Amino acid sequence: MNVYSKHSPSPVPSVPSVPSVPSVPARTATRRSVLRGLGVATAAGTAAVCLPAATAHAAPAGRRTRGASGTYALTLVHLGRDGAPTTEYRTLLTALSGPDAGSGRLLEDSPSSVTVQVPAGRYLLDSTISTRPVGEGIWGNDWLVQPRLDVDGDMTLVLDARVARPVDIRPPVTDARFEQTGAFAEVTYEGVTGFANVMSRSLDLRTAHLGPAAERGAVRTWVDSYWSRPGGVCSLGYVFRGERAMTGLVRHPTPGDLATLVVRAGVPASGAGMALVDFSPSPGPSPALSLPVPSGGTGTFLLTPERGTWDLAYGAPSKPEGPANNYFVLGRSFTPGSTTVHTFDLPVFGPALDSSAGARPVAQRTGDTLDLTVPLLADGDGHVPSSPLFTASTVTLHRNGTLVATRRGETPGHASFTVPAGRAAYRLTASATLSRGSVTAAWTFSSAATATATDLPLSAVRFGPDLALDGTAPAHTTSRVAVTVEGAARRSGVRSLTVSVSTDRGATWTQAAVTGGRITVTTPGPGKAVSLRAELTDAHGNTLTQTHLDAYVTRAR
Repeated sequence: MNVYSKHSPSPVPSVPSVPSVPSVPARTATRRSVLRGLGVATAAGTAAVCLPAATAHAAPAGRRTRGASGTYALTLVHLGRDGAPTTEYRTLLTALSGPDAGSGRLLEDSPSSVTVQVPAGRYLLDSTISTRPVGEGIWGNDWLVQPRLDVDGDMTLVLDARVARPVDIRPPVTDARFEQTGAFAEVTYEGVTGFANVMSRSLDLRTAHLGPAAERGAVRTWVDSYWSRPGGVCSLGYVFRGERAMTGLVRHPTPGDLATLVVRAGVPASGAGMALVDFSPSPGPSPALSLPVPSGGTGTFLLTPERGTWDLAYGAPSKPEGPANNYFVLGRSFTPGSTTVHTFDLPVFGPALDSSAGARPVAQRTGDTLDLTVPLLADGDGHVPSSPLFTASTVTLHRNGTLVATRRGETPGHASFTVPAGRAAYRLTASATLSRGSVTAAWTFSSAATATATDLPLSAVRFGPDLALDGTAPAHTTSRVAVTVEGAARRSGVRSLTVSVSTDRGATWTQAAVTGGRITVTTPGPGKAVSLRAELTDAHGNTLTQTHLDAYVTRAR
C-alpha cells in the first residue's frame, strides 16, 4: 500500500474519521496518512506519548471544582526526547464514558502545553511526539498510550517522549528493506471501545504505556512491521491482550519461526498482465504492502503465524474496459516452518462447493423459491472469481420433466426460480461458454417447499492436472490427474463415480478408472485439448453430470 508520512513529499489523500471517534476533525495534509481500504486515520512519521499516573497529578483542592459547563480542565504538557517542550505532536483524547462516550478530540498544531475542558469520565489518551533528525537523518517517533485516564477534577499530564522504548522488529533475511510499521491499541470500557494507532515509515519508532492498568483483558494491542524484498514481502505482526499498552517490543524471528506463503499467478484468458496481491492479518487494521506479481510469476510472503489468521486478496489482470476480477482467501491459519502455495487463474475451471463448517450456502430452497449462487467457474485451486471470464451462460430448471424457466447472461451458476410447493423431481443445468471450451453441470434431486432455508443436495467434482502457469500440459505425455468430490456427495457418501476423457472435444469419450483419487490421462498433440466428464450419484440417489470441454490445452514438449 502507499503510505504517506508527515515528513514525506508525497501527496496525501483525504482521511476519514477515526473509528469510534466520529467527532475527530480531519488533520492537516502534512500530518496524515491512510490505511488503504480500512478507513482508519493514522499519524505517519510521527509518534504519540502519554505518561504514567505518577506524572498525572490533580490540581490543588481549590481548583478541583467542576466548571460552569460541567467540565474539568485537563492540561497536557508535551516534552520531546531532549526533555524540552515540543510542538511536534499529535494527541488524541477518546471518551470511553460520560456524555461524550465514543467521541474524540484531536490536538495538534498547538502550543507544547495545552488545556482542554472535558466532562468527568474514563478516557483513552494517545500522543505521538516527533523528534527532528540531525542533518539528513530520519525522524524519531514516540507513541505513548494511556488506556486508563480517569478525569474527576482538574488535572495536568506531562507527556514525555523519554519514557518510550524501541520497537525493533526485523526479519531473518538480508535482502529485506524496511517499509513501514503500524502500532495499534484498542481499549474497551463499559461497552465502549476506543481506538488509537500510529504508523511510521521510520525504523526509529518507540512506544510506552502510561498510567494505571486498565481492567483485565480490556486492552488489545498489536504491531505489524512490513519489509519488501525481491519478489516478496515480510509481514511480521504480534498481538497482545491484557491491562496495559505496549512499552517497546523487540522481535527478531528465526526462519523456523515464520511461515511461507507462495502465490503463483496463472495467465488468465484476458491475457498476461500484472496481478496485485494484498496479504494482511484478518484482525486489523494493518498497513499491509501490496505485492505486484506478473502473470506466470510467483510472489513469496514470510509471515508470523502467531499474529492470528490472515487474509489474501488476489487482483487478477483484467482488460481496461472489463470489470476487475478478484479472488479472496480469508481467515487462514499458518504454522511455523510451513509452506503454503496458492495458484490463481489456472485450469481446470469448474464448480466448487465448499463443504467446510460455516461455509456460505450456494444453493438453497426457502418456501417455494430456489436461490442459486453456485460458483461455476472457480479456478483449478478452487478460488472463486468475483468477475469470472465467460462469453455466454445459462441456468435451466426442469420440474418433473417440464421446463420451469431458463436464465441467460447472468453470472454463471447464479439464478432464482419460483416453483410449486409440492415435492417433485428437478433437473438443474448450469453452463458457461469460455473463450475456449465450456463448463456444464447438470444436477437431479427431489425437493418440496420448506419452512426455512434448506440446502439443495448439489455435488461437484474437481480435477487437478499438473499444469504450467500458462495453463498448459506437455503434449504426448501420460500423467495422473487428481479427482476430488465436493458438496452433498462428500457429506453423504458416493454411490458411484465414473470419469471419462476426450481428446476430440467430446466427440468420443473413454472411461478412466479412478484409483487412489486419481485418473490417468494421456495428452494429445500440441495445441489440442483434454476434455473431462464426471458422472456421480450420491448415497441418496442425487446425481451430477459435469462436463468440461477443452478443460486444458497442450504444448510442445
